[in-house]
Amino acid sequence: MRPNNYYLAAFSAFFIWGFFSLALKPLHNYPSLDILFYRVFFSVALMVLINVVFRRNIMLQNWDHFKTMTAKQKQSVIMLTLGGGVFLSSNWFVFIYVMNHVSVKAASLAYMICPILTTILAFFILKEKLSKWQWFAVMISTFSCVLLSLNHFEDIFYSLITAATYAMYLVSQRKNSELDKFLVLTIQLVFTAIILLPFYPNYSGDLPTESLFYSCLLVIVVFFTIIPLFLNLYALKGINSSAVGIMIYINPILGFLLAIFYYHEHVSTLQLFSYFLIMISIIVFNEKLIFSRKSKSISTEIEGLK
Repeated sequence: MRPNNYYLAAFSAFFIWGFFSLALKPLHNYPSLDILFYRVFFSVALMVLINVVFRRNIMLQNWDHFKTMTAKQKQSVIMLTLGGGVFLSSNWFVFIYVMNHVSVKAASLAYMICPILTTILAFFILKEKLSKWQWFAVMISTFSCVLLSLNHFEDIFYSLITAATYAMYLVSQRKNSELDKFLVLTIQLVFTAIILLPFYPNYSGDLPTESLFYSCLLVIVVFFTIIPLFLNLYALKGINSSAVGIMIYINPILGFLLAIFYYHEHVSTLQLFSYFLIMISIIVFNEKLIFSRKSKSISTEIEGLK
């Protein structure tokens, strides 16, 4: 499988997530915990059904593979899988709260900070190497996030929590490569559902009766949970965490554009400049991929003229 396919998977995942507010905002009158409960429970039901009906052989193959692992390998797979579930569910709850009760811009800011944290964590934990150009891109991103946080301390507080949980999820799942990615995601969501289930009776609101809630939730589960998460985990099979992390910027840029043109949130010149710097940092971080493809294209053209 060519590396470009993994980049395409990462790009597609964060492009899809960029439009998450369109399905989430209509549910702003519902408590954040309720949205989290039903998102997790519905996702688990659908994913378990898919695995049992269409992927039974893959489940058996992965179980056989798991049984052949050493005790240390089994412990690692279990810890990474269940730990990933905790990071993921934490990220979902904070993101839902910020999106519906703080602002779309604050939610976007979280995913501005996330690539920086992911890159730094991957460097220290996974020992992933970065070129000088990539470190320069991180510096540009950091500077732009500092500009975005000026006079918005509440935003930066929630954004840091949201960013840290997803950065830890990405880094941990980069090392979790022994089992099928869709199966891993299913196990993580089942584990999350088990954690949330005892809290449901006491912390959930009245059972939603409006069709709007269930139609939006169906869209969230299929198009903003299962599909992009699978693409995200698939991308981690072929490219490193920092490369996937930098793709996260696609999400907040789209969210920022929606905040301006769809939700009509106020945006300053400084914020516009900061987002422009983010776009520059994406190009700089991926300069090797962009310019190597360009060079290859030019070489092909030259060969064709001979």
